[in-house]
Amino acid sequence: MAQARLRGVVALDGPSGTGKSTVSKKLAAALGATYLDTGAMYRAVTLAVLRAGVDPADTAEVVRVARAAELSMGTDPLAPTVLLEGAEVEAEIRGPEVTSAVSAVSAVPEVRELLVALQRELIAQARTDPGGMVVEGRDIGTVVVPDAGLKVYLTASADARAARRTAQDVSDGRVSDLRSTHADVQRRDALDSGRTVAPLRQADDAVELDSTELDIAGVLEQLTKLVESRGLLVGAE
Repeated sequence: MAQARLRGVVALDGPSGTGKSTVSKKLAAALGATYLDTGAMYRAVTLAVLRAGVDPADTAEVVRVARAAELSMGTDPLAPTVLLEGAEVEAEIRGPEVTSAVSAVSAVPEVRELLVALQRELIAQARTDPGGMVVEGRDIGTVVVPDAGLKVYLTASADARAARRTAQDVSDGRVSDLRSTHADVQRRDALDSGRTVAPLRQADDAVELDSTELDIAGVLEQLTKLVESRGLLVGAE
């Protein structure tokens, strides 16, 4: 039997530490789709800001750096890439310095306008490929792709998210402890939900999926069922 492929866009939103990246990549790979991590784009611009020695609170300078930054995203879910000025920065953008500054940079309206435009270009290209794309972030269903065929808001308890983030940091070789990670999760939640432009929130027509008691396989199973229920799968040629 031919393998089913995704047609259209799956928008996967939610706060930090819910497992969005892991399940988004796995879902895209399983359904022959491309993948876009919009959060990585904001992190890459934040890295550019820090490299330039700019204070993340200096809006004018942040905008200047963002406009000048050369950013490129690879959308293969099996090997996604984040290039800044032609160099891979995936590991660097996950570090504590970028994590501490990304909420401030991503709250700047001009930065969001710039990156949303780029995100929509990548999504439009995926839609005409032909095929589909799994897009993850915090404002995908509400701002970036409000007409997505499926919108999912992935959530989990703060304790579960902090534990997952800590485990991932340790696995990636970064220094981390549960208490500080828990505090950072709550800080990010407050900043992302409270910003004026495109705050983190669940789209009115999104399906909420609580992953607190689910492992990766369980979340992936639920997502696949939702994709099927929306008629977003087509048989491969």
